[in-house]
Amino acid sequence: MKISAILAAKGADTVTIAPDASVSELITLLADHGIGAVVVSADGHQIDGIVSERDVVRAMAADPDAGRTGGVRPRPVSAIMTAHVATIAPDDDVDHAMQLMTAGRFRHLPVAIEGSLAGIVSIGDVVKVRLQALEDERAALVDYVTRGG
Repeated sequence: MKISAILAAKGADTVTIAPDASVSELITLLADHGIGAVVVSADGHQIDGIVSERDVVRAMAADPDAGRTGGVRPRPVSAIMTAHVATIAPDDDVDHAMQLMTAGRFRHLPVAIEGSLAGIVSIGDVVKVRLQALEDERAALVDYVTRGG
């Protein structure tokens, strides 16, 4: 299955945040949308980075003055984001996305067309597709066996 099929099923609308937005704004955005990561983009199209709840936790853990200074909340998202972002194309296979996520140990992968943001897929999206494929295969095998081959 292609990444484009996932985007067609879930929608290609992607939440983004500006690089100069505060980490506090990021936390609110993640909570309001019930998501774990957002693409960082100054214009909503170019991918400047990606920032996840894991990035927030890492930044908080690395800040020894968090209790006295307000911690990372007032800092810009660009200070904690991942700037070198792996992306995938809509015509790439879901298995390729799974390999990238597993090798890179990340759970969100922006979809890009010629460098422009086209959507985002999560490990949950990919696992859902793989589970459905396995169920379809199981059903086909059961049908084959019960019909006598």
